[in-house]
Amino acid sequence: MINIPISHVVKKAAGALFIFCIMGEITLAQEKSPGGLSQEEIAKSNNPLADLNQISFHDFITMHQRGTTEVSNTMNLRGVMVAGRQIIRATIPFTTTPAANSMGYNSGLGDIQIFDAIRFTKNGATTDLGIGPMLVLPTASNDFLGSGKWQAGGAFIAMHHIPGGHVLGALVTYQHSFAGQEDRNEVSVLAFQPVLTFNIAAGLYGRSAGATWTFDFENQRTLIPFGLGVGKVFKAGNAMVNMFIEPQLTVYSEGAGQPAYQVFFGMNLQFAGKKGK
Repeated sequence: MINIPISHVVKKAAGALFIFCIMGEITLAQEKSPGGLSQEEIAKSNNPLADLNQISFHDFITMHQRGTTEVSNTMNLRGVMVAGRQIIRATIPFTTTPAANSMGYNSGLGDIQIFDAIRFTKNGATTDLGIGPMLVLPTASNDFLGSGKWQAGGAFIAMHHIPGGHVLGALVTYQHSFAGQEDRNEVSVLAFQPVLTFNIAAGLYGRSAGATWTFDFENQRTLIPFGLGVGKVFKAGNAMVNMFIEPQLTVYSEGAGQPAYQVFFGMNLQFAGKKGK
C-alpha cells in the first residue's frame, strides 16, 4: 500500500485540467486558419470501430464517493490497433483510491483488459457493428486495485452515423471469472456505455460518451451515471487529436463506495490504420 495525501491527488487533477485548457486554447487558435476537419473525419474520430490506430490517455477523477469525502483517480492508458476488420484494444489502468481503513491511499496498477472486436460491416456503412472476445488479466499491484481473477467474456459495439458528423451507439461488454485466487470473489460484470456525439463547428463537438453503466452481479453493485461534455478534434501532422472533458453525475447506484459525481477527460492520438474491406 502507498499512502498519498489527498492534496497530491487534487494537485494532479488541477494540473491535468490546466494543461487541457491550455492545449484547447492552442487548438482553437489553430482552427481559425483554413483547412479544418470534415464532418466525416470528426465522426470517424469518435467511432471506436473506425480504422484508426490510437493511443489514448483517459482520466476519471471522482470528486465525491458516497460514504466518504475522499478523492479517487483512475488514469487509463489505452492502445488500439487495427488489423483489417479487427479492432484490438488494450486498457491499462493506474488507480489511486482511499484505503478501506481510511488510512491513506492505495495506488498502483489495476487489471489489464484486452478485447478484439471484429467489424462485420463494410467501410462506409451507415451503421458499424463489431463483436469479439475479451480477456481480463489479474495484473493489479495489490488486492484493493483488482479482482485477483482471470476473466473472459465478449464485447459488442454498434455505431450509427447521423448526417452532419454526429454519432450514436453503444459499447457493451461482459466478463466472468474462470481462474485466479481462490479466496477472492467471483466476477460477473456487465458494462453498457452509451455513446452520443454531436458536431458543432470547427472541430468542436458535444458529447455524452464516457459514462459507463456497470452491473456487478456477484457483489450486488450497480452504477448508472450520466455525462455531458465537450470535445475538440484537430490535426497535428499525420495524426488526428481528439481532446475532451465530460462531467458525470450518478443517476442511480447500489452498493457502498460508488461515485456521486466525477469528471472524465482525456486525449486520443489517432493514426490511419490498414483498412478492411
